[in-house]
Amino acid sequence: MDQIDPTTAAALQNLSPKDKQELNTFVQGESQKAQIQHTIHELNSMCFKKCVTSRISTGSLDRSEEPCMKNCVDRYMDANMTVIRHLEKMRTLG
Repeated sequence: MDQIDPTTAAALQNLSPKDKQELNTFVQGESQKAQIQHTIHELNSMCFKKCVTSRISTGSLDRSEEPCMKNCVDRYMDANMTVIRHLEKMRTLG
């Protein structure tokens, strides 16, 4: 993580509790957006490499690539949901 310069650190210390909470909420939201963008990029890359096997000459997928992409995305989402459910179950039991 990057270092915060002393002037910024001092300014952060002087924020009111309400402002600190708003800043924290903003940072969490931005972090979630970055995670979603990373996941989408990873998913696009993985499924594209797997499914798009022909030379791209038009603005659309061919008839075998489109169902492959849909299936790839569906399986990726299913796997992620399974992991999330399992982690949630572990969290509530532990």
